[in-house]
Amino acid sequence: MATAVLSLIGFLVVAVAADVLVRSKIEQDVYRNTQRVATEWIGSMGTADPPPVTTSDVNLLQLVDASGRVVAASRAAAGRPPLSKLWPPSDDRIQNGIACSAGECVMFTASRPSPQEEELLWGGASHVVYAGMTQPAILGTRRLEWFLAAGVLAATALMTWVASFLIRRTLQPVEAMRARIAEITVTDLGLRVPAPPGRDAIAQLARTANQTLARLQEAVEQQRRFSSMVSHELRTPITGLRTQLEEALMYPEVDARAAIRGALSTLDRVQTIIEEMLTLARIRTSCPHQPERVDLSSVVREEVANRRNGPPVRLHIDEDLKVRGNSVQLGEVLTNLLVNAQRHAHACVEVSVERSNGHAVVSVLDDGEGVPPQDREQVFEPFVRLSGGRERDPQGSGLGLAISRAIAQAHQGSLGIEDSPRGARFVLRLPLVE
Repeated sequence: MATAVLSLIGFLVVAVAADVLVRSKIEQDVYRNTQRVATEWIGSMGTADPPPVTTSDVNLLQLVDASGRVVAASRAAAGRPPLSKLWPPSDDRIQNGIACSAGECVMFTASRPSPQEEELLWGGASHVVYAGMTQPAILGTRRLEWFLAAGVLAATALMTWVASFLIRRTLQPVEAMRARIAEITVTDLGLRVPAPPGRDAIAQLARTANQTLARLQEAVEQQRRFSSMVSHELRTPITGLRTQLEEALMYPEVDARAAIRGALSTLDRVQTIIEEMLTLARIRTSCPHQPERVDLSSVVREEVANRRNGPPVRLHIDEDLKVRGNSVQLGEVLTNLLVNAQRHAHACVEVSVERSNGHAVVSVLDDGEGVPPQDREQVFEPFVRLSGGRERDPQGSGLGLAISRAIAQAHQGSLGIEDSPRGARFVLRLPLVE
């Protein structure tokens, strides 16, 4: 519709301009011919028997004296009254005009001879030569306007059809993408929209949509795995809690207070798991709360100072390393790393903080048994605990490292395990701010 309206307006402007130009050109051509014929006829009047000078178009010639009497005329103008009463003044001896009578219009030029010619030919009496022709039909009717109007409508219709065809063809990939997206459901996120070749906006839209669908599929699958692990981790303590309470009710010899204490201990574990699950879900689905400039060097020094139990911690630190994020969450990451390192260390833990390629790099190294390369990514999955970790901390939830990696990613950073000569070396990287 927009193309139709704009095309109609544009073609109307062109048509109006064409109408004006065509009419003006035809009028100019007619008056140029009538002026030429009138001038030539006046020039031939000095001969003994001047023949009327006419053309196939300019065939109406009259010589009229001051009294309005036709003195001479061409064959086509013989017997006709003067073509016009227009009498050019002495200071403007050539004038054009249109005279209409009996349904016929004549375009003419009224030319007044010069005083010398009037003196020579008529003894100074004033005469006027009228040279005219029947007005062309294209000027006397609206035929030109009708032709232009028909052309405008035809051109507008053609332009609208072409625009509609091109738009439909251009949007075919979009319609294909829409149809494919309509087929995608939560239970089947493996489908992808068809991506046309090229680098235009539609191709980029298709690739972006597929990337979004891939992230959505990954998030849903992650959520499913998380839900499965949550149900598995909570089933065991809840079953144990139910068993303890049922034994206290069914067997009078069971110490009720001991059963209640055992139930409360189990509830503490359940509460810890739930709180850590909520923390992990909140970090994964939101940005760091109230991001601010954080002095990472100070945060590391404070967390190391708070670790009074366990193997000693050696600190090597570069000062004034600023990152953007939440100091509480970053402190939680460092606490988890330090607790994990001290749990597996034999004699000491080494912590270093340094600047590298625009990032602050925090390294936490213990001198324990280390983590096998094939398990280095697995330990960051929720509820995953290796055999050594379960032996050293049977009551642990297996969520600490998962939460730490989620916090690092939420701060546009990374957390992983890198090679080291001994033990496990956890490395946290965060982008620096100036």
